[in-house]
Amino acid sequence: MKVTFPHMGYMYVSLKGMLEYLGIEVIVPPHCSKRTLTLGVKNSPEFACLPMKLNVGNFIEASELGADTIMMAGGCGPCRFGYYAYVENEILKDLQVNYNLVVLEPPEKHIGELLGRIRKITGNQPWIKVIEALRFGYLKAKAVDIAERLSYQKRPRELIRGATDRALKLAIDEIDAAKNPRELVLAETKAREVMEGVDIDPGRPVLKVALIGEIYTLLEPFANLNIERHLGYLGAEIDRSMMLSEWINDHLFMGLLRNLPSSKRFNKVASPYLNHFVGGHGQETVGSAVWYAQQGYDGALQVLPFTCMPEIVAQSILPRVSERTGLPIMTLIMDEHSGEAGMITRLEAFIDLLQKKNELKEAFTS
Repeated sequence: MKVTFPHMGYMYVSLKGMLEYLGIEVIVPPHCSKRTLTLGVKNSPEFACLPMKLNVGNFIEASELGADTIMMAGGCGPCRFGYYAYVENEILKDLQVNYNLVVLEPPEKHIGELLGRIRKITGNQPWIKVIEALRFGYLKAKAVDIAERLSYQKRPRELIRGATDRALKLAIDEIDAAKNPRELVLAETKAREVMEGVDIDPGRPVLKVALIGEIYTLLEPFANLNIERHLGYLGAEIDRSMMLSEWINDHLFMGLLRNLPSSKRFNKVASPYLNHFVGGHGQETVGSAVWYAQQGYDGALQVLPFTCMPEIVAQSILPRVSERTGLPIMTLIMDEHSGEAGMITRLEAFIDLLQKKNELKEAFTS
């Protein structure tokens, strides 16, 4: 068995660590690229969203490297993601790319349901070993999130352009290379040292901008055209509404770990704008805009894939949130036609507006 999975940011570090801990051979697809997208667009329905097209491209490229089993998340509700694993598998069959498909549906009542589904890949390995592997994968996700958050603080203040990006790559490589929990502790320490070693100007004024929206386009840099990097270069310290370790805890571990921020904090403040589930992360997107306004952020950017139904619902509500809270919000919709240069132009205009708004505020209060 040679297991693969789709890319979604640094998720591969966590999944690869978990599976290799169990002695399972892993084929990590090449990082998303123009070739990945071209393969996905060519072989997917036109109306499908960008994540699905990139997934198809990932699986085709992984099959070229010898992968024979797909591990894919599932879901339910209005979001089409719930059946994408099965649609993608049928597309691959038509292309005579044959995979064994294992869909990890989020548990409905108890985490034991998740363990039972993982057993399709782990075979007859002892439960304790499977649980240790899950914990190891989660700890890797948490370590990556810490490194990413440090990059958000460093990038807008760095003295040498690109230093944060280089440090982040080294930090992620350290975490990825750890083979067991003991090595991971050492890797975390080294990763933190690498990130904290980036020279910065601590007194440099920065804007605080929130990234909200659909999880895939938030986490996958190829899908969002490296928006985190560009915002940092424009002098914005960002905060992302969803981090991988938090998503794992909320949706796979059912909130079992109590010491992590939860998306529930967003759902609590989404009312009166949106007080019920609309699929995907639609309700969380609305709530996160309210939450970041309460935290005093300068602005927010909603990022979503073209045709994403839950985010379209949220997009229609966000202007009212902006009007009532005073938080400037801009929406960026991503598909295979999105261009980095055009996005940068829009980001520059948005950042300029936020800076002017702050200057006017200071002028009135002085």
